[in-house]
Amino acid sequence: MKFAVRYYTKTGNTKRLAEAVAGALGVEALPISEPVSEAVDLLLLGNSYYAFNIDPEVRSFIHSLDKSKVGKIVNFGSAAMLNSTWKKVKAEADKVGIPMLEREFHCRGEFKGIHKGRPNEEDLAAAAEFARSLLR
Repeated sequence: MKFAVRYYTKTGNTKRLAEAVAGALGVEALPISEPVSEAVDLLLLGNSYYAFNIDPEVRSFIHSLDKSKVGKIVNFGSAAMLNSTWKKVKAEADKVGIPMLEREFHCRGEFKGIHKGRPNEEDLAAAAEFARSLLR
């Protein structure tokens, strides 16, 4: 199975998760400014809520994907106040015809002192374990 990891972050939280996920899969975590140029079975997409929605750059990235190169999108991320972005990402993925894996990884993220230190080492280990579970 072939994987790619892309992420969008403003605080660095999602980048740390992306690096843990990518390390477990033996690939490099890259920002969404790097296109997915090779065919992959699973694209792990790291993102978070900004102003109660996914960032417009994440939306644009999803719309730039070539559905002939991406088998499925796997959502992961963190947020201080809200839960998963899965439904928001799926809505955009549906528009371009790329299916989403039902499973995802989500944890708390620090923002302006809320959930200080998150994602922590335990969260990073859980993200890596989630990624390894995709190999099974």
